[in-house]
Amino acid sequence: MPRRPGRTVAPLGSSLLGKPDESPRRRRIRVQILLTVSLLGANAIGLVVVLTLVSVVVPGPNVVTPREYWWVNFIMLPIYLALAFLIGLVYGTTRTVKGLRWAIEDREPTRREQVRTLAMPWRLTRVQILLWTVGSMLFTTAYGTINPGSIPKVAFTVVFGGITVCAFSYLLTEFALRPAAARALEAGDPRRIRMAGVMGRSLLSWLLGTGVPVIGLMIIAIASFIRRDTSSTQFAVAILALGSVTIVFGFLLTFLGGLATTAPIKNVRSGMAAIEKGELDARLQVYDGTELGELQSGFNRMADGLREREKIRDLFGRHVGTEVAEAALAKNPELGGEEREIAVFFIDLVGSTELAASQPPSEVVDLLNRFFHVVVEEVDRHEGFVNKFEGDAALAIFGAPSDIDDPCGKSLAAARCIRDRLLVEVPDCKAAIGVASGRAVAGNIGAKARFEYTVIGDPVNEAARLSELAKSIPGALVASARTIDEAKRAQGWKLGDSVTLRGRSQETQLAIPE
Repeated sequence: MPRRPGRTVAPLGSSLLGKPDESPRRRRIRVQILLTVSLLGANAIGLVVVLTLVSVVVPGPNVVTPREYWWVNFIMLPIYLALAFLIGLVYGTTRTVKGLRWAIEDREPTRREQVRTLAMPWRLTRVQILLWTVGSMLFTTAYGTINPGSIPKVAFTVVFGGITVCAFSYLLTEFALRPAAARALEAGDPRRIRMAGVMGRSLLSWLLGTGVPVIGLMIIAIASFIRRDTSSTQFAVAILALGSVTIVFGFLLTFLGGLATTAPIKNVRSGMAAIEKGELDARLQVYDGTELGELQSGFNRMADGLREREKIRDLFGRHVGTEVAEAALAKNPELGGEEREIAVFFIDLVGSTELAASQPPSEVVDLLNRFFHVVVEEVDRHEGFVNKFEGDAALAIFGAPSDIDDPCGKSLAAARCIRDRLLVEVPDCKAAIGVASGRAVAGNIGAKARFEYTVIGDPVNEAARLSELAKSIPGALVASARTIDEAKRAQGWKLGDSVTLRGRSQETQLAIPE
């Protein structure tokens, strides 16, 4: 969905993660590559941190160049790194891909598979914790047997490197497994089981990027007070090096945590922009298991509600008319009405009884639909609205519920246009139209539980009687002279005789098109 001209927001927050609808094989390859790169990158960062700390930062015995450490540095260390690589990388990614078999097979996950998928970043991080804990114990013991004074230095260095690796491992694997998490969240709403929410991510980034290095500086300072064999140069180097580590890796951890937080927010922002443009079918891919995932789900529920509301509004407008629907939505409708000067016309099919008896019902319905299509289209075009359909007849109102300019002129124009179009577009039916105007009550009529908007008054009765009369007049279109007189534009009409319509005591002067 567009975020701004020329830019789009990736459905999963990053183009590296592909699209939710890509093939299972492509998804498996993508996840495996991203996992491999993530774990290799995290451990490479950890090794750099360890080498930097042990060689130039942490005060203490030199454990890098002395010959007595050769069997640890050149035999034990490479062997353990190789084993850790096989266990952490090969076993970890293989186990992960196996646990995501449901996504690779493109099927719905079970509840257990959903929970396992969302917990996968933490499971992989636990493997890294185990490997670095074993390494810390192993190498602290190995170096300590040669020189007990190296134990604090080696222990602190390996633990610090392990913490850094685990932090990067969690954030990077969470990113790599985002497509699988999206599929799992799509299948339901499992409980939030990830290691940390938004606040947890922020605290994790601060703790590992800032807190731990500062604690390291404090430990070095305390050690220098106790041992008193640390020179000012060594202490300055330690401060500068750990400060650099804090700046570099603290920035990286904060950056990764920020990306994990802002990606869903950008996703929601793009969806809101689409909603503002009227794209109510906008839907977000939910891929975050924290509060931000709930925000994405909330947006989808909001969009569903808006679509349903718009559908109801559209159906409401089709049933009662757009103007009536808008008036009802703008204020709470109540029973009763108001007097208004209006113009109306009543249109009725001629010979509809014989038509229904001689043709199949489906053909009669098709004819009525074509007939009413012309009526509704012209009434709308002339700013009126069809108040009701009565079998094969319809009542159109001009001037209520909204005021319009020249309701009489527009009702006359609409009636003539309908008559002319029916002759061409629906020649297999004939309709009679009566047009009248005057003062009537317009409002909601019925009961509190069920009512409708309509108009009641003499103009409605007069239009219905004129429609009956029009069935016997050439052209089948008759209007009252009063409507002609009150219209601002009513060219092409001529006045005729005055008649007393059925049910009325006063005479009505007729007008017919020239």
